Amino acid sequence: MPIDWKSYQSGEFYDELISSPGNPRKHARVLAKYLASLSQQELQYRKDSVDHAIKTMGISFTVYSEAGNIDRQWPFDLIPRIIPGKEWASTSRGLEQRLRALNCFIHDIYNDGLIFKNKVVPWDLIADSGNYRPQCQGMQPKHQVWAHVCGTDLVRDGNGRFYVLEDNLRVPSGVSYMLENRTVTKRVFPELFENYDIQPIGEYPDRLFDMLSTLSPREVPHPQIVVLTPGIYNSAYFEHSFLAQQMGAELVQGSDLVVDQDKVYMKTIDGLARVDVIYRRIDDLFLDPEAFNPDSALGVAGLMRAWLKGNVGLANAPGAGVADDKVIYTYVPKIIKYYLDEDPILPNVPSYLCIDPKQCDYVLKNLDKLVVKPANESGGYGMLMGPRASKREREDFAQRIKANPRNYMAQPLVSLSTAPILTDDDVEPRHIDLRPFVLQGKDFYVTPGGLTRVALVKGSYVVNSSQGGGSKDTWIVNEGSR
Repeated sequence: MPIDWKSYQSGEFYDELISSPGNPRKHARVLAKYLASLSQQELQYRKDSVDHAIKTMGISFTVYSEAGNIDRQWPFDLIPRIIPGKEWASTSRGLEQRLRALNCFIHDIYNDGLIFKNKVVPWDLIADSGNYRPQCQGMQPKHQVWAHVCGTDLVRDGNGRFYVLEDNLRVPSGVSYMLENRTVTKRVFPELFENYDIQPIGEYPDRLFDMLSTLSPREVPHPQIVVLTPGIYNSAYFEHSFLAQQMGAELVQGSDLVVDQDKVYMKTIDGLARVDVIYRRIDDLFLDPEAFNPDSALGVAGLMRAWLKGNVGLANAPGAGVADDKVIYTYVPKIIKYYLDEDPILPNVPSYLCIDPKQCDYVLKNLDKLVVKPANESGGYGMLMGPRASKREREDFAQRIKANPRNYMAQPLVSLSTAPILTDDDVEPRHIDLRPFVLQGKDFYVTPGGLTRVALVKGSYVVNSSQGGGSKDTWIVNEGSR
């Protein structure tokens, strides 16, 4: 049967495309009408075309399991998500404001520490953070920027307002899938691009390259930029190789680099070549066995010395993850006010700090209503979805919180917005979030939209691809689209 939007029910959740059964939102009317005009056979043909395109393009990701590393085809739903351009303009300003303040905060942590002297943020939270790197103390990176690439996770509540769920400032991933989603959609639905004025995203690799170039310690026309990967078994290796190829940069592993006289060189068939900037996709503790984990075979001995002496640019800088801490997240509105003297454009999700006795007591008494997150995990790991957890799981988590309250914070379960996905038989709503990418070097760049992640399992809130999630193409449409 063709799609019947009158039977589409998103319940109490805010839906991105359909405001009520049979009534598409203004910016989605053309899309909804077009989809409803396709027969079941035509829709199945488009789905098959998506699968074929993804296989042909080799778009994959790696899942770690007890059975070993498993490469999986990228899960993609072909119905795009649409956001009006006027709404995105304000959201984009909020993302830039947030990263600007966070970079001021990180720089202050490793230099003057004024925010602690003024008692806006407690120093103890930094000292106890798993991502604080005392080896970075006193460093003055170029432009005073530490987090050059940020992936900020946004969610909408039941009223359609965007909230920041968390900041990803270490080695945020997913931008390659954002770009490939657009390529696949153009292959499968080229006619839709005639009816919408969609803001382009294809310039991201050029913008990334230009930003990285501003970090070069040498004033040369063409700085040598490399992408440092842990190797083919890393879950994000597809992205590492994709971005290196798109930027025209070299993809290297730690064994391809060497430090000599506090400068970094790449081994080539013509001898050693000076490296100016490293876009590193390796966690801090594996970057340099001299400075961090002495057993690391992934990094480069002496890399920190070269960086601290200003002889190589590193993005993101070591130590930037200290502001990635989910406990520090709760202080970001104060951080914005302190450094920029501005009110946050994008609000945080209301949060509870377990390190505060009163707030911790509330969390422990309301675990069945809250989502509890560890301070420094990512990918949805290590968290408790209280409303969906068993009594035993909640009791186990309560013991963890009591044993280490600094490591946990809690939030109410946000009623994530939904968007339609195409199932085998019909369209059904699924929960989604959004990860835009923000670049900061000498200048700023915010992607128009970002990576929309989809909880493909009905009723699930888990959007991470490693745990069964998928994605959609995200369109920022300008006014005047038909």
